[in-house]
Amino acid sequence: MPGEEAWVVGEWRSSGERKYYLSNLPAGASLTKLATAIKARWVCEQAHQQMKEELGLDHFEGRSWRGLHRHALMTMIAYAFLQHRRLEQATGEKSLRRGPPRPTLPQVRRAVVRALSSASPAQTCPHCRMTIGRPPI
Repeated sequence: MPGEEAWVVGEWRSSGERKYYLSNLPAGASLTKLATAIKARWVCEQAHQQMKEELGLDHFEGRSWRGLHRHALMTMIAYAFLQHRRLEQATGEKSLRRGPPRPTLPQVRRAVVRALSSASPAQTCPHCRMTIGRPPI
């Protein structure tokens, strides 16, 4: 880990449960900053769980790294789009205005494929330098 010091932080919950975390924040960091860094992990775990349950992140059965990468990327794009729609709908309900119905996963996939296929026909991956063609429709 970066830095010279690492801290073990203990949390004793009211239920009697104990949790331990490893942190490399400086010794002078406030408790608020420490708690914020520790609790930020929960948001990531919730997003990962929702992508597995709702969008099929764990249903990949391919054999290539490139296929897994594409599957994960499409799942994350769909998740970000659905979260945007959910937040948009939540603010719309407060003003007693109902927005359009939530899109289904196939509709989201088709929209993403259409958006990606309108990009330039051939691109080069900045990481592996492979030529990336248009995705199949």
